Amino acid sequence: MPWVRRQIEEKLGFAPYLGTLNIRLTKESSRRKELLEKARRFEILPEENYCTGILFEACVKGLGCGVVQPQIPSYPKDVLEVVAALNLRERFKLEDGCQVSVDVIV
Repeated sequence: MPWVRRQIEEKLGFAPYLGTLNIRLTKESSRRKELLEKARRFEILPEENYCTGILFEACVKGLGCGVVQPQIPSYPKDVLEVVAALNLRERFKLEDGCQVSVDVIV
């Protein structure tokens, strides 16, 4: 969505690739997700009829990216949406089931 792309560019300094890398968290990493409460965050302000989101600065394998958390009550707690300036799946040759480490910048 153009309004989300614009805000990510303003807040993290890159224009995101169209699409996110959705990461399914393990039980252990789901517990660690609670640490995001201490991380620096940016609010993504919605257009009409959309939800707000929380944006965190992060890295995947040393590449700057962001984690987006849509503020929807029914959104799965065990999923991270990662945005970057390029297609992370292609860049790191990721396939379904690959393990990926995301470092959120605090």
